[in-house]
Amino acid sequence: MGDSEQKKKREQAGSALAAQVLQLAHDDLLMHLRFFDTALAKVPWRERNGIGCMATDGAVCYYDPVWVLQTYQKEEKRIARIYLHMLLHCVFAHSFQYEKLEGKYWDLAADIAVENVILDMQLTDVSLEQDADVKRKLKILREDIGPLTAERIYRYFRHNPLTEREEQELHALFLQDIHSLWRPAENYEIGLEQWKKISERIKADLKSFTKARAGAETLEKNLEETTRDRYDYSEILQRFTVMGEDITVNDEEFDYIYYTYGLERYGNLPLIEPLEYKETHKVREFVIAIDTSASCRGSVVRNFLRKTYSILKSSENFFHKINVHIIQCDNEVKNDTKVTSEEEFENFMKYGKLTGFGATDFRPVFTYLEELKSQGEFENLKGLIYFTDGYGIYPEKMPDYDVIFAFLDEDENRTAVPPWSLKVVLESEEFEDEH
Repeated sequence: MGDSEQKKKREQAGSALAAQVLQLAHDDLLMHLRFFDTALAKVPWRERNGIGCMATDGAVCYYDPVWVLQTYQKEEKRIARIYLHMLLHCVFAHSFQYEKLEGKYWDLAADIAVENVILDMQLTDVSLEQDADVKRKLKILREDIGPLTAERIYRYFRHNPLTEREEQELHALFLQDIHSLWRPAENYEIGLEQWKKISERIKADLKSFTKARAGAETLEKNLEETTRDRYDYSEILQRFTVMGEDITVNDEEFDYIYYTYGLERYGNLPLIEPLEYKETHKVREFVIAIDTSASCRGSVVRNFLRKTYSILKSSENFFHKINVHIIQCDNEVKNDTKVTSEEEFENFMKYGKLTGFGATDFRPVFTYLEELKSQGEFENLKGLIYFTDGYGIYPEKMPDYDVIFAFLDEDENRTAVPPWSLKVVLESEEFEDEH
């Protein structure tokens, strides 16, 4: 038997052994985490020689058989740990947000969140020698950040940049897999919606399988972040459109064949005159209330205002004449700027100052709007968008216009909004200054 044949046989034997190691890891996880059965079945293993790691693109888990065997020989439980780590990345849909965020912080945040869930579940079959150090670091992070979801950790790192040394320390503790296959998102074989459905099923199964299991609460918090609705802010603002008459040709009811035939046949005599009026959805009168309490940062407020105004004035959303009030408030109305044109809005953005920064009480704004209505300031006030951190006193009485309370990011400590209003949770990354 030649050297090449012996080498080939050794490679085949190594591949078979690596496949057995992965099957053992799969079976262990299935035995202890029955509610992960769908997720485990969804992502097959595929051998990829020479990559020197394990990695997933959300549809397939790739592995280097030589690396798997070497890693297994050093620390038997690490392969199952990495497998679970990658699977949780998929379940929490971490890869689908990769291109929208700052990569180095999202990589770390996702790894920390996943490792936190694994350690909270107290699974002895995936425990590692370094777990004591990892737990100590997680405790420190939890004190600074609170519940450790990837989204919360990422925002914390954005506002509290890491030193190079801190970054290296965190990588050494939390890095298990490689994320290079997470992009580009359009190439994923299994889409976000499919993983969200799997996450929803796991969340439902948790109640049956983990009544007394440690770590169920941490897992559930991450699943809630994954499965909660993300809002399209452009669609939300459609609630603030009203029917109005705008002088423009109604193409849907106008027949150009008869019109041009008349011009050709009789000269300057069209057979059918165009309908000059059509009803279109337009914004005319609405209010943006800005909570200027200390927790609402000035740059975020300005970006929110600019995004809101840009959406509303685009795609024929505005009447030629508008009546927008930008109200700044904390526990009282501090300032009211009336905007009737794009020029006035730009002047406000350029020269306007944010005032307030006290405690929050939502009621004064509603009282103030009733006063404006009684003075004839509004003909048909459609709605109020209240941009706030959500910590304040809500009014009890329902107004005769729509109300949206817009919050940045989810926070379980907020008081519930009144049943007659719409709660909207926006992603803070949309409104952060670009770096």
